[in-house]
Amino acid sequence: MTFQPARNHETLGDAFYDRVAAADFPKTILRHRDQRWARRVGLDGLSDAEWVAHFGRFEPLPGSLPQPLALRYHGHQFRSYNPDLGDGRGFLFAQGFDLKDHRLLDFATKGSGKTPWSRGGDGRLTLKGGVREILATEMLEALGVTTSKSLSLIETGENLHRGDEPSPTRSAVLVRLSHSHIRIGTFQRLAYNEDSAATQALLDYTIANYYPELADAADRPAALLGAVALRVAKLGAHYIAAGFVHGVLNTDNINVTGESFDYGPWRFLPTYDPDFTAAYFDETGLYSFGRQPDALAWNVTRLAECLVPISSIEALEPALNQFWPAFRAELAKAMLKRLGLVPNGNDGDADFVTALFGFLSVSKAPYEQFFFDWRGGMASLERAAAGPSAAHYASETFRPIADAMEGFAAASDANLDHPYFARRTPRTMLIDEVEAIWAPIAERDDWSGLETTLAEIAQMRDAYGIKP
Repeated sequence: MTFQPARNHETLGDAFYDRVAAADFPKTILRHRDQRWARRVGLDGLSDAEWVAHFGRFEPLPGSLPQPLALRYHGHQFRSYNPDLGDGRGFLFAQGFDLKDHRLLDFATKGSGKTPWSRGGDGRLTLKGGVREILATEMLEALGVTTSKSLSLIETGENLHRGDEPSPTRSAVLVRLSHSHIRIGTFQRLAYNEDSAATQALLDYTIANYYPELADAADRPAALLGAVALRVAKLGAHYIAAGFVHGVLNTDNINVTGESFDYGPWRFLPTYDPDFTAAYFDETGLYSFGRQPDALAWNVTRLAECLVPISSIEALEPALNQFWPAFRAELAKAMLKRLGLVPNGNDGDADFVTALFGFLSVSKAPYEQFFFDWRGGMASLERAAAGPSAAHYASETFRPIADAMEGFAAASDANLDHPYFARRTPRTMLIDEVEAIWAPIAERDDWSGLETTLAEIAQMRDAYGIKP
C-alpha cells in the first residue's frame, strides 16, 4: 500500500470539530469501489475485506486521523441563516495525498451515523441516495466539472424511513474524496461568533494547504477571496455547460476549493430552460438552472463579509468583483471546450455562446444531444445531419449558429474518431434514466444496470479526454 497519510485538519484544534465514532452497522456489503481514484491515493491494493474494514467499519487508515472528526460550520439555507449546522450524518474520516499531483485530499462520509450536529436526524443515508451520488459524480467528472469523487458505497443493512421516497428503504454509507471540506459556512460560523483569531487561523490553514501560492500576498484575506471567487465562478460556468442543476447551493455546500459536492436533488436538463429546478422544495426557483451563477456570487459575497474583520472592505471589494468577469470568460471557454472548438480569444467567443443559448431556448433541442452532435463543429456536419435532432439543425433558427461555427476550428483533442462518437445518442443522466437504474436494484438486487451505465460513462470520459 502506497497511501500517504495526513492529519492536517486536526491541527486546527478542537474548536473546529467534534471527535466522533461511526455507527455500528448490522451489515457491510460492498457495492461500489472506485479503483481509479483508489489508485490515485494508493489504496487500490486493499482487499475487499480491508476496504470494508476501513470504509464500512471505519478502522483508521494507517497514519491518518485516529478518530473521525465531525466538522463544525453554519450556513445560509435558501438565504435563511442557520447556526445549528455541522456534520450531522457524516465526518472527516481521513486525509491523504493525491499521488499524481500531491494535493491534500479529504476522505469524508455520508450516512456514517449520528453526531452532535444531527439535529434529531438518524445520521443515515439511503442506498438510493448513495447510488444517485455515484451517478452524479461520475457524470460530472466525465463532463469536465470539478467534483468530489464517490470512492466507496457500502450497504449497511438497516431499514430507513423517509418522507420523500417509498419506505422503508435500504441504507448505505458513502465515502467521498474532495480536496477540502472547508466551506463558506465554516468561515460564517467564526464570523457569527465574532472570533477573528479563529478566522485568521482558518485562513492561514486554507492558504497553507490549498493556496500556497498566496502565502506572500500583501493582503492574504483579499487574495484568498479572489482565488475562491475565480474557482467558484469556474464551477458555475461548468454547471451551465454541463446542463447541470445542483439543487441546493447553500453556503454550507460551497467549499473553498471550488469543487462541487454533496448531491441531493440534482438534475440534468432535458432541454435548455433557465427556470428548471432540481428540488421539489425550491418553490421560488432560487437555485434553478439559470440562477445558479447568481447564487454562487451571493455565496462568495458572504465569504467576503466574513473576512472584513481581518482585512478591509476596500481590499476585499476588488477581489470579490472578479467573480462576474471570470464567470463570463469561463462560460465561453467551457462551452467551446464541450463542443471541441478552439476559442478565437475575442468577443466573438462570447457572442457565439449567447447566440447558441438563444437557439437552444427557441428550438428546445435536447441539451446533451446538441453538444454530442456538434463535437468538432462543422467537422461533424454529416454526423449531426444523420442524428435524431437533424430537424432542429435544418431550421432557419439554426442557420446563424452554423454560420458562426464555421469561424471556429476543431480542437486537436476533439477526438471524433473515438468509438463514443459513433453512437447515435450520447450517454445522458435524466431523471427517468436514474429511476430506471435504481428500479432493478430495489426490486431484485440487480446491479447490472448501474455497472453498464458506469462503463458507458467511462467511455464518455475517455472520449472527452478526462484522464484518471
